[in-house]
Amino acid sequence: MSEINVAVLLSALALGFFGSAHCIAMCGGICSALSFALPPGRPGLRLLILIGYNLGRIGSYVLIALIFALLSQLLAKALGPDSLRLYLGGLRFIAGVLLIAMGLYLADWWRGLRYLEQGGQKLWRFFAPLAQKLTPVRRFSTAILYGAVWGWLPCGLVYSALALAVTQHALPAAGLTMFAFGLGTLPALLVTGLLAEQLQKLLANANLKRLFALLLIVFGVWTILYSGGHQNHAQHTATDSGEVMESEHHHH
Repeated sequence: MSEINVAVLLSALALGFFGSAHCIAMCGGICSALSFALPPGRPGLRLLILIGYNLGRIGSYVLIALIFALLSQLLAKALGPDSLRLYLGGLRFIAGVLLIAMGLYLADWWRGLRYLEQGGQKLWRFFAPLAQKLTPVRRFSTAILYGAVWGWLPCGLVYSALALAVTQHALPAAGLTMFAFGLGTLPALLVTGLLAEQLQKLLANANLKRLFALLLIVFGVWTILYSGGHQNHAQHTATDSGEVMESEHHHH
């Protein structure tokens, strides 16, 4: 079983947390709508609905990561061990570029990432009718399904985290990375549903948004610089695997 990279998990967690301003813009309105649609005298049900929504949303993130990681594994096998290190290094470079683009997008310095989100709208057309059929949300189970559908909403921040997750290559590591990202977004979106107006004012602060944006850019630069080391690790892994296979062949 492949080792879990703790540094990458922490980066994904921080990406979700510091990118929360973008989450509020994309999903905060959904949380608020789910919350305000419930009777004001039932705060327990309101919290339960929000928890269900976020469980479904994070579950979809993990599923998406597993799908792309599986496709990545199949592609890597087709490429062979000699190309594996270049492929994984390329994935990390792409992840770093997306993180930097996300930071620029969040600070309103460059909004090129919106074109990637627009591309995802084609997939969203398939899920949008499902979300409409689940409203109004009145039960915990419905909230989970609703969140699972909305997890496929086109989002540059999710795409950035997904690129980082797929660089882990192994399915458990990819799924855990996306789960860590989802946990990072959880506090802001839970609080948004309960204290929507106050939190939106806080995250609308231009200086705070720039701080979050700079942190994302730093993560992106780190990811790109780390890609070289990851290539070397992948090369050693591929070499070790080749030696094991060769040893087994001689043994038989």
